[in-house]
Amino acid sequence: MTHKAIELRAEILKALAQPTRLKILEFLREGEKCVCEIYLAVNGEQSNISKHLSIMQKANLLSSRKDGIRVLFSVKYREVFDIMDLVNHLLRKYFKENVQLMRTM
Repeated sequence: MTHKAIELRAEILKALAQPTRLKILEFLREGEKCVCEIYLAVNGEQSNISKHLSIMQKANLLSSRKDGIRVLFSVKYREVFDIMDLVNHLLRKYFKENVQLMRTM
């Protein structure tokens, strides 16, 4: 794998590796949303949420479009939810293993 490909992978994973961004993505799982809806849903300040949206857009995770004065965001590739779901699956396995380990103590 080329150095550039590795850097691009890292950029995507870094964009995902932040709790507020994960909240935003979970909210966008329902479909396209306006920034005004996003910052209310994740309980954040609009300027901070806009920064997170910009980071995810730069990593090609989000698309945006203007509708009058509103800017609407959506997930560019639905496969990002597959990544998030896989992490959830790994966490469930981790917790199940730890519960079993605790029972043996």
